[in-house]
Amino acid sequence: MTDASMENPGTGRRATSLTASDERTLKRAKAEKRFRLYGIIAIATGLFFLVVLFASILKEGIPAFTRTVVSVEFTLTEPQRAEAESTLFKTKAYSDLFITELNGKLAESGISVDFDEAAIERLLGKVGGTIRTFYSENPDQVGEPINFELAASSRVDGYFKGRVSRDTLQDSRFLQLSDLDLVDALTEAGVIKQVFNWPFITGADSGVDNPGGAGIGASVVGSFFMMLVVLALSLPIGVAASIYLEEFAPQNKFTDLIEVNISNLAAVPSIVFGILGLAVFIQFMHLPQSAPLVGGLVLTLMTLPTIIISTRASLKAVPPSIRDAALGVGASKMQAVFHHVLPLAAPGILTGTIIGLAQALGETAPLLLIGMVGFVARGYPDGFLAGFTEPNSVMPAQIYTWAARADVGFYEKAWGGIIILLMFLLTMNIIAIILRRRFERRW
Repeated sequence: MTDASMENPGTGRRATSLTASDERTLKRAKAEKRFRLYGIIAIATGLFFLVVLFASILKEGIPAFTRTVVSVEFTLTEPQRAEAESTLFKTKAYSDLFITELNGKLAESGISVDFDEAAIERLLGKVGGTIRTFYSENPDQVGEPINFELAASSRVDGYFKGRVSRDTLQDSRFLQLSDLDLVDALTEAGVIKQVFNWPFITGADSGVDNPGGAGIGASVVGSFFMMLVVLALSLPIGVAASIYLEEFAPQNKFTDLIEVNISNLAAVPSIVFGILGLAVFIQFMHLPQSAPLVGGLVLTLMTLPTIIISTRASLKAVPPSIRDAALGVGASKMQAVFHHVLPLAAPGILTGTIIGLAQALGETAPLLLIGMVGFVARGYPDGFLAGFTEPNSVMPAQIYTWAARADVGFYEKAWGGIIILLMFLLTMNIIAIILRRRFERRW
């Protein structure tokens, strides 16, 4: 057996052996190694920035899930309540009782510090009003020990979290330097502490003056109702349009025009859909402004092109032999599509739908124009139907509102809201993966 080398009859030069590495082969091998190295560098760079992004979000947002409270066990007797209710300034009378109890707690710990009602109000707000409201709603609790956990002001909370320090603090009506002595004394006595911030998850927005009491719960409910509207409209309409265009529509200039316009709509900026929703749904149809129903309709228009494109790609991925086999055994065109093609394309359809819903969940620009940012959600809807029609906010709009406010406490809440939003998006993508594997069929 001889070597595969031979003389090139065209040039008279002897060709190299197939087993030998010539200069061009070595050059191609080096180029391939460089390309692989570029790919590894690109992936590493992307992962690095992704880690930096998530680390920044967690660093800035995790403090929003804790809050500073003053925990005092308070026992109000019936004579004390009667005396407080008989005075002209009832709220002040309850506040004086609380201050007396707080002084007793400090004395038990051997701590002495001077403070007045104004200092307590700067630290905790209207304590007297809070206590009076509690006993007005729960008269049977009079005479029994009640542990009050009163939320501290945002600046006191910032003192615990490092946003406020003695060096940077300037005396104001919100907090004075002497108030920090009282905070340190309460900390030493174990009266003031940090706890998990459940009101942030379950509460509602508290307005521009109370970042400590702001919560995202009502906005989560608003997002839920809005996404129900998007799912109920975009999935059947998008899948039906895709099936018709891919399986039944004749190939002519009209259908080509529709396909081109659908592709173009997928690239239209989302704020354009907000302008369309403002003009059609609010100004023309007079639907309620800031309602999840209107937000869902606007986001349905935005999501439809994405669902149609992904659904058509899933239908195209089904081999033509599946259709031919169904038609060959006597099935009608509709039976072949709905009994054979659609089940095989279901994983891709579900994945595309959930990705479209996740995109809609994070949109803010269209909601700016229908008033969902201007409305401050102060509570939950009264019922299921009211959840669609009553004004409410949604998570992206609430995060935008908090980030635009001046108080640093709201900026912290905005980062915390981003964490909750990312958890929702991550959950939706996990559901998409599970559904894809659940309904996936091999052929």
